Amino acid sequence: MELRVCDLTKNFGEKCAVKHVSFCLSHGVYGLLGPNGAGKTTLMKMMVDILDPSEGEVLLDGVNIHELGASYRNKLGYMPQEIGVYKNFPAGKFLKYIAALKGITGKEADAKVEELLDLVGLKDVGKKKLGGFSGGMIRRIGIAQTLLNDPQILILDEPTAGLDPQERIRFRNIISELSEKRIVLLSTHIISDMEFIAGKVIILREGSILKIDTTEHLIDEMDGKVWTATIAHKELKAVKGYYTVGNIIQRHDGVEVRIIGNQKPSFACAPAKPILEDVFSYYFGGNAL
Repeated sequence: MELRVCDLTKNFGEKCAVKHVSFCLSHGVYGLLGPNGAGKTTLMKMMVDILDPSEGEVLLDGVNIHELGASYRNKLGYMPQEIGVYKNFPAGKFLKYIAALKGITGKEADAKVEELLDLVGLKDVGKKKLGGFSGGMIRRIGIAQTLLNDPQILILDEPTAGLDPQERIRFRNIISELSEKRIVLLSTHIISDMEFIAGKVIILREGSILKIDTTEHLIDEMDGKVWTATIAHKELKAVKGYYTVGNIIQRHDGVEVRIIGNQKPSFACAPAKPILEDVFSYYFGGNAL
């Protein structure tokens, strides 16, 4: 199975949100990385055929997804940033309702809903109304909803937003297991989640692809470009004005800063092991998240 994005462009009036984007996805997890306004959500909406492109097309095994219609949607699981639920519905009843909309009914729906509630850790609250759920619990209902039709293609926009650390680990493990025979594309501002599960990363800037590479290679390319130093509090403003600064940690003897750039800082510092967040800071600056 191959999902190919071909010269995809989307204009909103005079603003070009996505500019001639092309890439190809096969089985595995892909991360979509970029600051707010980079065009990630617009790109995803075109890939799930709920937003028409101004130019270009999306092909599944060589056929335009718009032409495939229902047969494409039957293979697709899409989780948007904003998840709409009926607050007066119990969780299980809501998922059965969505299952029916997807053509899954009867005992098959009952079994699938029970399986997914267990998968996302909500089996014990399946009879409770969604109006009493926390934001993180609603995200988990969204994940379950996305998986109802056993999709072969998963497109997930900010799936871990609002999840606590334990829930995020659960989600990452679920996606890793599912990706063996599926295409998964996810966008998240929690870059550590992407680092743990994405085999490849697509970096988007101002609607255009800046870089596509394996997560490992992107991090390896940062070797020799990341340092840590402890500076006086009064020096922080000047350092931030001159260097790209990632993490800032207050210490008893000053401020520990993580600096990203091509040149070693002029003051005393030590090399640091790069992480994917350093890649983001390198291309977009320390304040872009």
